[in-house]
Amino acid sequence: MARKTFNEKLQDSKDMPKIVVIEDDKSIERYGGKNMLIAPPIEYNDTIAKIPEGKLLTIKEIREFLAKKYEADFTCPMTAGIFISLSAQASDERENDKIPFWRCLKTDGELNPKYPGGIDYQKELLEKEGHEIYTKGRKNIRYFVKDFDKNLYELV
Repeated sequence: MARKTFNEKLQDSKDMPKIVVIEDDKSIERYGGKNMLIAPPIEYNDTIAKIPEGKLLTIKEIREFLAKKYEADFTCPMTAGIFISLSAQASDERENDKIPFWRCLKTDGELNPKYPGGIDYQKELLEKEGHEIYTKGRKNIRYFVKDFDKNLYELV
Protein backbone atom coordinates (compact mmCIF):
# COMPACT_ATOMS: atom_id res chain seq x y z
CA MET A 1 0.00 0.00 0.00
CA ALA A 2 1.38 3.40 -0.96
CA ARG A 3 2.15 5.86 1.80
CA LYS A 4 0.02 8.97 1.97
CA THR A 5 1.63 12.22 0.87
CA PHE A 6 1.87 15.06 3.37
CA ASN A 7 -0.89 16.84 1.45
CA GLU A 8 -3.17 13.82 1.68
CA LYS A 9 -2.54 13.73 5.44
CA LEU A 10 -3.19 17.48 5.62
CA GLN A 11 -6.64 17.05 4.03
CA ASP A 12 -7.59 14.08 6.24
CA SER A 13 -9.55 15.64 9.07
CA LYS A 14 -11.01 12.32 10.31
CA ASP A 15 -13.44 13.29 13.09
CA MET A 16 -11.85 16.67 13.80
CA PRO A 17 -12.43 19.26 15.06
CA LYS A 18 -13.45 17.69 18.31
CA ILE A 19 -13.51 18.79 21.91
CA VAL A 20 -12.23 16.24 24.42
CA VAL A 21 -13.07 16.68 28.09
CA ILE A 22 -10.01 15.90 30.18
CA GLU A 23 -10.18 14.76 33.80
CA ASP A 24 -6.52 15.06 34.84
CA ASP A 25 -6.29 17.75 37.55
CA LYS A 26 -2.68 18.68 36.70
CA SER A 27 -3.56 19.24 33.05
CA ILE A 28 -6.71 21.17 33.94
CA GLU A 29 -4.65 23.45 36.17
CA ARG A 30 -1.83 23.79 33.63
CA TYR A 31 -4.04 24.58 30.64
CA GLY A 32 -6.84 26.43 32.43
CA GLY A 33 -9.78 24.19 31.72
CA LYS A 34 -11.21 20.80 30.84
CA ASN A 35 -12.26 21.32 27.22
CA MET A 36 -9.36 20.45 24.91
CA LEU A 37 -9.64 21.08 21.18
CA ILE A 38 -8.15 18.69 18.67
CA ALA A 39 -8.17 20.79 15.50
CA PRO A 40 -7.77 19.26 12.04
CA PRO A 41 -4.41 19.66 10.29
CA ILE A 42 -5.83 21.99 7.62
CA GLU A 43 -6.68 24.56 10.33
CA TYR A 44 -2.98 24.94 11.14
CA ASN A 45 -2.11 25.22 7.45
CA ASP A 46 -4.77 27.90 6.91
CA THR A 47 -3.67 29.86 9.99
CA ILE A 48 0.01 29.84 9.01
CA ALA A 49 -0.98 30.94 5.50
CA LYS A 50 -2.24 34.25 6.97
CA ILE A 51 1.15 35.39 8.34
CA PRO A 52 2.33 38.38 6.27
CA GLU A 53 5.95 39.04 5.35
CA GLY A 54 7.97 40.43 8.26
CA LYS A 55 5.51 39.13 10.85
CA LEU A 56 5.74 36.02 13.03
CA LEU A 57 3.52 33.65 14.97
CA THR A 58 4.34 31.13 17.63
CA ILE A 59 2.68 27.81 18.23
CA LYS A 60 1.20 29.36 21.38
CA GLU A 61 -0.66 32.08 19.45
CA ILE A 62 -1.97 29.56 16.94
CA ARG A 63 -3.19 27.26 19.70
CA GLU A 64 -4.91 30.13 21.53
CA PHE A 65 -6.52 31.38 18.31
CA LEU A 66 -7.93 27.94 17.44
CA ALA A 67 -9.16 27.30 20.99
CA LYS A 68 -11.04 30.60 20.92
CA LYS A 69 -12.43 29.88 17.43
CA TYR A 70 -13.90 26.57 18.60
CA GLU A 71 -14.83 27.80 22.10
CA ALA A 72 -12.49 25.37 23.85
CA ASP A 73 -10.36 26.07 26.91
CA PHE A 74 -7.15 25.08 25.12
CA THR A 75 -5.79 23.23 22.10
CA CYS A 76 -3.99 19.91 22.36
CA PRO A 77 -0.27 20.76 22.44
CA MET A 78 0.85 17.44 20.98
CA THR A 79 -1.38 17.44 17.91
CA ALA A 80 -0.65 21.15 17.38
CA GLY A 81 3.08 20.44 17.07
CA ILE A 82 2.52 17.46 14.81
CA PHE A 83 0.04 19.28 12.55
CA ILE A 84 2.19 22.41 12.26
CA SER A 85 5.13 20.25 11.11
CA LEU A 86 2.78 18.39 8.76
CA SER A 87 1.60 21.72 7.31
CA ALA A 88 5.21 22.76 6.65
CA GLN A 89 6.02 19.44 4.99
CA ALA A 90 2.86 19.57 2.88
CA SER A 91 3.68 23.11 1.75
CA ASP A 92 7.17 22.01 0.75
CA GLU A 93 5.64 19.16 -1.25
CA ARG A 94 3.34 21.47 -3.29
CA GLU A 95 4.17 23.45 -6.42
CA ASN A 96 1.57 26.14 -5.62
CA ASP A 97 -0.27 27.49 -2.56
CA LYS A 98 2.82 27.37 -0.37
CA ILE A 99 2.53 28.72 3.16
CA PRO A 100 5.20 30.76 5.02
CA PHE A 101 5.89 28.06 7.61
CA TRP A 102 9.27 29.62 8.44
CA ARG A 103 7.38 32.50 10.11
CA CYS A 104 5.93 30.09 12.67
CA LEU A 105 8.21 29.71 15.68
CA LYS A 106 8.23 27.63 18.79
CA THR A 107 6.59 29.31 21.78
CA ASP A 108 9.70 31.14 23.00
CA GLY A 109 10.76 32.41 19.57
CA GLU A 110 12.90 29.39 18.79
CA LEU A 111 13.38 28.16 15.23
CA ASN A 112 12.01 24.71 14.43
CA PRO A 113 14.57 22.11 13.23
CA LYS A 114 11.75 19.83 12.00
CA TYR A 115 10.75 22.17 9.17
CA PRO A 116 11.81 21.41 5.59
CA GLY A 117 15.40 22.56 5.05
CA GLY A 118 16.04 22.55 8.80
CA ILE A 119 17.34 25.47 10.85
CA ASP A 120 19.59 26.83 8.09
CA TYR A 121 16.70 27.29 5.66
CA GLN A 122 14.38 28.84 8.25
CA LYS A 123 17.17 31.13 9.44
CA GLU A 124 17.95 32.24 5.87
CA LEU A 125 14.31 33.07 5.09
CA LEU A 126 13.76 34.92 8.37
CA GLU A 127 16.94 36.98 7.92
CA LYS A 128 15.80 37.91 4.38
CA GLU A 129 12.67 39.36 6.01
CA GLY A 130 14.77 41.46 8.39
CA HIS A 131 14.76 39.30 11.51
CA GLU A 132 17.90 38.90 13.59
CA ILE A 133 18.76 35.38 14.74
CA TYR A 134 20.83 34.56 17.83
CA THR A 135 21.95 31.32 19.46
CA LYS A 136 21.84 29.81 22.94
CA GLY A 137 23.95 26.94 24.22
CA ARG A 138 27.38 25.55 23.48
CA LYS A 139 26.82 21.89 22.63
CA ASN A 140 23.13 21.76 21.78
CA ILE A 141 22.94 25.08 19.97
CA ARG A 142 19.43 26.48 19.62
CA TYR A 143 18.41 29.37 17.37
CA PHE A 144 16.00 32.17 18.28
CA VAL A 145 14.55 35.30 16.66
CA LYS A 146 15.62 38.40 18.56
CA ASP A 147 12.66 40.41 19.87
CA PHE A 148 10.25 38.03 18.13
CA ASP A 149 7.41 39.22 20.35
CA LYS A 150 7.62 42.71 18.80
CA ASN A 151 6.79 41.24 15.39
CA LEU A 152 3.92 38.95 16.30
CA TYR A 153 1.01 38.90 13.88
CA GLU A 154 -2.37 39.38 15.48
CA LEU A 155 -4.81 36.70 14.39
CA VAL A 156 -8.44 37.73 14.11
